[in-house]
Amino acid sequence: MCLAIPAQLVELRPNDQAVVNLGGIRKEISIALVADVQVGDYVIVHVGHAIGVIDPEEARSTLALFAEIAQFASDPTPVTPA
Repeated sequence: MCLAIPAQLVELRPNDQAVVNLGGIRKEISIALVADVQVGDYVIVHVGHAIGVIDPEEARSTLALFAEIAQFASDPTPVTPA
């Protein structure tokens, strides 16, 4: 199974390189596979390569879901409705 995650592009660099923000972590990636990306765009990142551009609202929704999953993983106590 492969996992690609949304990340916001924060810096363009020479030679089809860029820096993205992955939940507060900055990572250099290749943008050779996507055309016309700009700082502020959200891209889907897989193994250090941007493989597509994603709608900002969809990216935020996906990142919020990942945060919820991470929170559950760190505290698997079931929540009971009040």
